[in-house]
Amino acid sequence: MADDTYLLDFEKPLHELEQKLGEMRTLNRDHAEDLTAEIEALEERVEQLRVSIYRNLTRWQRVQIARHPHRPYTLDHIKALTEDFVELHGDRRFGDDRAIVGGFAQFQGAQYGHRDRTVMVIGHQKGRDTKERKFRRFGMPNPEGYRKAERLMKLAAKFNKPVVTLLDTPGAYPGLEAEKRGQAEAIARNLFEMARLPVPIIVVIIGEGASGGALGLGVGDRVLMLENAWYSVIAPESCSQILWRSWDYKEDAARALKLTATDLIDVNVIDEIVPEPVGGAHRNTEATFNAVGNAIGAALNTLENIPTDALLDQRLARLDRIGAYDQRTPQASPMPTDAA
Repeated sequence: MADDTYLLDFEKPLHELEQKLGEMRTLNRDHAEDLTAEIEALEERVEQLRVSIYRNLTRWQRVQIARHPHRPYTLDHIKALTEDFVELHGDRRFGDDRAIVGGFAQFQGAQYGHRDRTVMVIGHQKGRDTKERKFRRFGMPNPEGYRKAERLMKLAAKFNKPVVTLLDTPGAYPGLEAEKRGQAEAIARNLFEMARLPVPIIVVIIGEGASGGALGLGVGDRVLMLENAWYSVIAPESCSQILWRSWDYKEDAARALKLTATDLIDVNVIDEIVPEPVGGAHRNTEATFNAVGNAIGAALNTLENIPTDALLDQRLARLDRIGAYDQRTPQASPMPTDAA
């Protein structure tokens, strides 16, 4: 049953039906009257409604699911998919940014039919409660966060270990101090370094993937995306504010941005959609971790024996394939006629 503390608008009809089902089960247990047939019929209706809702989500509804506060975050994935995680801190220039976490870990690939291996895992980390959200800055990194990630990726390359990045951020931190310390340069430097990093890079979009804040960890050989995650140059609310001077058009903006996994795989921005349980990753975290672990393991197996030169060539070729365009020959303009 959905948690009514964080119930989304489109989930309310399902929640009401689930409540009725719970009441009928209680009556059936506490009274002699047999309601088995009615319960089975209602269970079927609940399942049909659940599938109908979650298999026909709008783009804005997927954005809402990606932001669900019970959705697994980066440290949840690290705990479930790896062992012996050793978090590394600091950018060796300014300080440590808690909005990005990273370190070496033993990826437990064997439990997904692949092999165990040491990886460098790096990702955005949000917070569960007010105190932690403030501590993590809501998953919005400062420049030192991206410089920490750059340092860790170069460390991975030094020891010839693959890199796994987990994207989940509403964007890079927009504060004045972040701009003073070179926010744009730090993100741009990561794009440059990731494009030429001589080890495999697996990118997994596990929640929100907004703007350069996500792209700063988003260049890789394989880009995987959870079914209800989103990835875009701008958040729907910000897009709505720019175009219509109001947040009221965020649903229209989400539709126009085409920011879902099914949209992005069509234009080669991502390579694979990782399925989620019906209702979202938070409904069944174990199934979510199994799907993510299997996808990461398969991607690592594919990339591990590719020579470095070929790996880099393929990475750049992958970037070149992003997008779609229509090439047309310009129409020749008619020659002007001489005035009489």
